[in-house]
Amino acid sequence: MMECVVQGIIETQHVEALEVLLQGLSGVPKERVRVHELCLKSGPNLGVVPSEVRLLCDLAQPTPSWTIRHVGGSMRGAGAEQISILVRTIVESKASNNVLRYFYTIGYKLDHELLKVGFAFRFQRGAQFTVTVTSTNKMPKLHATDEAVQVTPGIQLVEITAPCTANNYNDVVSAVTSFCEYLAPLLHLSKPGNSTGIVPTAGAAAASLMSSGGAKTL
Repeated sequence: MMECVVQGIIETQHVEALEVLLQGLSGVPKERVRVHELCLKSGPNLGVVPSEVRLLCDLAQPTPSWTIRHVGGSMRGAGAEQISILVRTIVESKASNNVLRYFYTIGYKLDHELLKVGFAFRFQRGAQFTVTVTSTNKMPKLHATDEAVQVTPGIQLVEITAPCTANNYNDVVSAVTSFCEYLAPLLHLSKPGNSTGIVPTAGAAAASLMSSGGAKTL
C-alpha cells in the first residue's frame, strides 16, 4: 500500500477555528484521537540493517485495539522532488493485545513511546482523506499514559494522509494539493520534516472563521 502525506503545525489557540473549517469542508463529525504509539527497533540478532516498527494502541475506543504500522521508503526521482507531498509505502495490520510481548520475544526493543491526543476527520473528497490534529505527549514513566505531558505546549501537529497506488498517486497528490489550499490561511502543509512554522495570517483567518461560524459546507 502507498499513501500521500503532508504535515504542518498550528498554535493551539487556532485549533478551534481549524476544526470549524474542517467540519465545513468534510461534512462529517470529528472523531476523538487518543493513541499510544510505541516505536520499536530491531536488535542485532535480526540483521545488520536496523528495522523500525510502530505499534499503535487506540485508547479512544471502549476496548483498546492495536495496529502494527511500518513506514517504508518514499518515492524517489525527479517527479517526487517536484511535488510538495510525500508519497511513501506503508504496511498496516490489526494485531492482538499481546503484540508488544511478541515483538520483544523476537528481538525488538522499545526506542521511544508517545501519546497523541486530539481529533480526526475521515472523508471522501477526490481521495479518501484522514486529517488528524493532535498534541504530542511523552510519558514520565514506562507506559504511564495517564501521566503524559505535552512535548510542545501551545503547538499542535496537523497531518493529512490519503491512500494511493502506483497507478493513481498523481490524482491523489492533486486532490491533496487542492485540499491544502483551503487550509493555507491557517497553516502551511508540506512533506514531513519540512515544516515552515506558523503562518502569519493564522490569527486573522481564525478570527474570520469563528465570527462567520464556518457552517457552510464548501
